[in-house]
Amino acid sequence: MQLIDIYRYPVKSMGGHTLQQAELGEWGIPGDRAWTVKDEERNSIKSGKRFPQLMAMHAKFESEPGEESSPLVTITLPDDQQVRSDQPDINQRLSQAIGKPVSLWPLLPKAELEHYRKAPAPPDADIEASMRTLFARTPDETLPDLSGFPAALFEYESPPGTYFDAFPILLMTTGSMNSMQKQSEGADYDVRRFRPNLVIDIDGDFPENEWVGKQMKLGTAILSIEMACPRCVMTTHGFRDLAKDPRVMRELVKHNNGNLGVYCNVVQPGKVSIGDTLETI
Repeated sequence: MQLIDIYRYPVKSMGGHTLQQAELGEWGIPGDRAWTVKDEERNSIKSGKRFPQLMAMHAKFESEPGEESSPLVTITLPDDQQVRSDQPDINQRLSQAIGKPVSLWPLLPKAELEHYRKAPAPPDADIEASMRTLFARTPDETLPDLSGFPAALFEYESPPGTYFDAFPILLMTTGSMNSMQKQSEGADYDVRRFRPNLVIDIDGDFPENEWVGKQMKLGTAILSIEMACPRCVMTTHGFRDLAKDPRVMRELVKHNNGNLGVYCNVVQPGKVSIGDTLETI
């Protein structure tokens, strides 16, 4: 069970880059999801679920993150033009690329709760229909069990003080991706669709499902495996050389209850490097 990839995503929902090693802390990999895009029409933080155009963008830091939580970042737009987070027209450029008014935001302190709060649903909103759209579930498919999510996510777009979907680390295995690729009818299970932080090389069908509830050591860090990751409509979007593909979710629901990978907390900070072995404690 070797670590073969470490991924960091400077801007939420945009493409990121690989690392050879990382110091995992309470909030995961330093610089991971250090920036986000805010929907100015809804006045709330949004991701590729709302703006799939973000997935065709890439982001990189101009310098390695240090004490500053959101260092300067350069974004490559879908037309391959580049824009920096400190440019006066950054929000205009992003809005033009997305087709909606948005703004780029660094991490704000945990106490800035209004920044992280969800926009209220319209009075006539069909919550079940919205959930089915969000999680790309058909009327005959069961919606995911979200009871394991942090309670804050029912009020805020992300845990305040972070831009994570739920937990600081998303871990996936080659076994699960290979299994899905073999069982699926033409769907492309490219790792870029799923945006993991850590990829473990191991054979078998969904081996990480058996790790939920356990603590595991990787390098000098200890991870708590919290829950399976329920996948959403983002995995079906097309971007760059990947085609839009609803079959990704149809096959995931069929073979693994719509899940792929596991969410983790870091219970003991430490260094992880490519080639490290994942071990159950």
